[in-house]
Amino acid sequence: MDAVIKQKMPASSYLDKPVTDRPTQEEVEAAVRTLLRWTGDNPDREGLIDTPKRVAKAYREMFNGHDMCPAEELGRTFEEVAGYDDLVVIRDIQFHSHCEHHMVPIIGKAHVGYLPDGKVVGLSKIARVVDIFAHRLQTQESMTAQIANVIQDVLNPRGVAVLIEAEHMCMAMRGIRKQGSTTLTSTFTGTFSDNVEEQIRFMTMARGGLAR
Repeated sequence: MDAVIKQKMPASSYLDKPVTDRPTQEEVEAAVRTLLRWTGDNPDREGLIDTPKRVAKAYREMFNGHDMCPAEELGRTFEEVAGYDDLVVIRDIQFHSHCEHHMVPIIGKAHVGYLPDGKVVGLSKIARVVDIFAHRLQTQESMTAQIANVIQDVLNPRGVAVLIEAEHMCMAMRGIRKQGSTTLTSTFTGTFSDNVEEQIRFMTMARGGLAR
């Protein structure tokens, strides 16, 4: 089952760093011990002794997007493109994020396209931007718009299109417990906003509609 959401862009916030006063390592480990007790388990048993330390380390890795500026990833561009000015699409960028409501995983893939205006950016940089936003507490709608915003603001192309397909573990693991449900979100800027044909062309390429 697919849910489709067409997201309007909010004001740019890609430079924000929401967390500025992190607790100490000791405070984090104590909090994890409290959560372990909340589950009904014993944090002092052998299998859980080092779990607080491991969780703290894992969180540093999974949420390191709060320490990075995606705009910096797009700083280096290339103008020697032999006059190429047509659609560039990077498809199937796999990512893992975490829902800001329940802090459980969002697993999906992003498709990003843009219409260059005299310059292009390295393809890996687009994937890096996706990863930076994914490595924050997120909603899929916000993440979709953030990716489009930063590419539009930094590269200033003629338009940006972003499509994200993801499964939310907050639906699969708790509450309604519906496995396999996929949510689709999209954002269009510039030429894509006004040109339905360009939207269709991007969607066709992103969803694998071209002959391989």
